[in-house]
Amino acid sequence: MSTLDAVLSRIDQDIDQSVERLFALLRIASISTDPAYKQQCRAAAEHVAADLTSIGFATSVRPTEGHPVVVGKANAAAGPRVLFYGHYDVQPVDPLNLWKTPPFEPRIETLPDGRKIIVARGACDDKGQAMTFIEACRAFKAVTGKLPLPITMMIEGEEECGSQHLFKFVAENAAELKLDLALVCDTAMWDQNTPAITTSLRGLVYEDVKITCADRDLHSGVFGGAAQNPIRLLAKILGALWDDNGRVTIPGFYDGVKELPADIKADLKALDLTPEKFLGPIGLKTSAGEKDRMLIEQITTRPTAEINGIIGGYTGEGAKTVIPGQASAKVSFRLVGQQDPEKIRDSFRAFVKARLPADCQVEFGNFGLAGPLQLSFDNPALNKARAVLGEEWGQKAVTVGAGGSIPIVADFKNVLGMDSLLVGFALDDDRVHSPNEKFDLTCYHKGIRSWARILHALAGA
Repeated sequence: MSTLDAVLSRIDQDIDQSVERLFALLRIASISTDPAYKQQCRAAAEHVAADLTSIGFATSVRPTEGHPVVVGKANAAAGPRVLFYGHYDVQPVDPLNLWKTPPFEPRIETLPDGRKIIVARGACDDKGQAMTFIEACRAFKAVTGKLPLPITMMIEGEEECGSQHLFKFVAENAAELKLDLALVCDTAMWDQNTPAITTSLRGLVYEDVKITCADRDLHSGVFGGAAQNPIRLLAKILGALWDDNGRVTIPGFYDGVKELPADIKADLKALDLTPEKFLGPIGLKTSAGEKDRMLIEQITTRPTAEINGIIGGYTGEGAKTVIPGQASAKVSFRLVGQQDPEKIRDSFRAFVKARLPADCQVEFGNFGLAGPLQLSFDNPALNKARAVLGEEWGQKAVTVGAGGSIPIVADFKNVLGMDSLLVGFALDDDRVHSPNEKFDLTCYHKGIRSWARILHALAGA
């Protein structure tokens, strides 16, 4: 039996214990955005550190101005030095009444189609995914007494609230963390049977805009027809963000947006993602994006502008005839390619100001600026991972862009100078960030096996 076969066999034999180890981590309510859970976040960090120590990592729980970062190091004789990134924090659980069972009491459930799933907050995002990598390392240590590569783990506790202190941590520890390749397991499969490697992440600009017209709310019977209505004004300005073809109209918005290579675009087209397949399950039929783009481009490799919320005037029960003095909105932009988040922010603000009457004022706030990331399609690590993922799943691994953002991955490239390999095992129906979050047991099991194959391949075996 080869070393890899022995490791895979060990993973299969140990899967029940692997699930129990995941359950132990899932029981910790490490909600990072709520200060009431500060001690639970600390407990989760210490739990992860103890687990890594048990398989031979020299581990420390590093303080930040927020929740701590767990760093573990394990040396090996040779091979590329890799940095694995994951997070132990989770989203809040509200609305609690929609959970079938308590969110921090993990359980196994069987779906009507026969799939077994792990249900708990963090089951998929990201405790379960991070544990696929940790369990692969555990299997190598059990079989060979060592790891196949020099591995550094960095498991943070603030991803779900913006990783706001991790950027400083990475910059201050750049000499220690600058290795040969970053590995990330916080992404998704294409479907239940098709593995995927994420080759791009969209960046983010998130703006708050507040328009003030009159100095107070006004009686609409007295002032209606003469006084400027900030809701009407804000709606008009925001409505002008798109043309009839779905393109964003902010000047310079598409600067730095490049076309995909022809072969990659052909691969995406072959996936045949239609509005019926993607939008049908949520009650929609027609894509609202750029009309000259495939739907899969619209949601992964093209930039977007979205209105996330709009507030103004009377919103209580019954009627109140007022013209509000203020109206506000939250607007986000997903960025791709070489788009500059600061330039997009400034251009959006200029777009709003240019359409504002002289007697009205506007205030802006910002909730986030993160650049996009495009990884090289000819990275040798990518090609090795695609090959072995195909062996594990029996389907060719596809390369796709992710519609969301993992802000720190851009810093791996820009600050540490490292490429990243993003391999995840989430599914579209995992209810991430929602009540009854799940992770397919098959995805957990084969995810561990997949990482074992990838580590073996990266080691040059």
